[in-house]
Amino acid sequence: MAFETLASDFYGFENLLTEREREFIANLRAALESEIKPIVNEYWERAEFPHQIIDVLHGSGAVGLGFPETAPFENSAVFRGWVALELARVDASVSTYVGVQNGLALGAIGVCGSAEQRAEWLPKLASGEVLGAFGLTEPESGSDSAQGLRTVATRDGDDWILNGSKRWIGNATFSDITVIWAKSAEDGQVKGFIVPTSTPGYTATKIDGKVSLRIVQNADITLENVRVPESLRLQNANSFRDTAAVLRLTRAEVAWAAVGVAVGAYEAALRYAKERVQFGKPIAKHQLIQDLLVKSIGDITASIALCTRVSQMQDDDEQRDQHSALAKAFATARMRETVARCRELMGGNGIVLDYDVARFFADAEALYSYEGTREMNTLIVGRAITGEAAFV
Repeated sequence: MAFETLASDFYGFENLLTEREREFIANLRAALESEIKPIVNEYWERAEFPHQIIDVLHGSGAVGLGFPETAPFENSAVFRGWVALELARVDASVSTYVGVQNGLALGAIGVCGSAEQRAEWLPKLASGEVLGAFGLTEPESGSDSAQGLRTVATRDGDDWILNGSKRWIGNATFSDITVIWAKSAEDGQVKGFIVPTSTPGYTATKIDGKVSLRIVQNADITLENVRVPESLRLQNANSFRDTAAVLRLTRAEVAWAAVGVAVGAYEAALRYAKERVQFGKPIAKHQLIQDLLVKSIGDITASIALCTRVSQMQDDDEQRDQHSALAKAFATARMRETVARCRELMGGNGIVLDYDVARFFADAEALYSYEGTREMNTLIVGRAITGEAAFV
């Protein structure tokens, strides 16, 4: 499949990718355009997950790219960012499914698991043989997960007993395993557990009524005396600092996904502007329409530049929490502005699914908040640049 740089990549950042990486992107883009894009509005409207896309996504190789056990070839963090962008450019829910399966579930085991756990679980998650979820957020604990975690893990011989609840857990209505984060009753430190969802006492209930990421199947999880063997405790997860190491990587890819949402909305709006005729000419010939498009491409370009640099820092082992936090805060804020401009450009047609922008507009709200709100990420950066913590 021939590779073509996206028109929305105004400065040609994709040219930083290797030939093998560009070939992968071209094949992924073709699969997304032909097999997933035509059905997403239908499933979004029904708030259902199209399970047939699982084989497409895993067959493309999009899951497991960041670990040697599962990567089909050596690749860069910049490339993995572009994969997230391509997924979100078609649909944010599809990108979120991969983000949960790949960055959170697989990533938690990849970062915090023992060599034996990695060898057992990473290939299964990458292939789609096992579907995963990531249970950190709780009904009363979101931004304050480091201190406010209420789920408790109590040691009982060679087992652990988990009690508590989780909320907003993506993929959790159909996952085979969920990585559950809980505070140890012994030392008060946060630990991670690979919990098969068939375990007695584990219950997942779908959250209905969402106006954003409607394809994503978020769930409330209840844990009542869920017994997990020591062999399923993540052996290198001994404090929230280890949990944060997982989030640092996923936060940067969420920033890339935010750019993808902005790109998807921009491309739909540009296409519409060229086709929509008012006052005897395409609205693309009107100055105010061009102003909306130029502001949008400017924000997209700035966000790509920021995301590219933070991914390069990851490749060089220089990325820190404040770097991924700034990328996430900045890219999601610019995404929010871009999808709003694109909706404005389309007038009344911007609020119906027929033209795609309405879906991007609604989905942007979820990306703006998850993986760390703008406010929390701002305070992480603020602490780094001032040396003073403005939060507990």
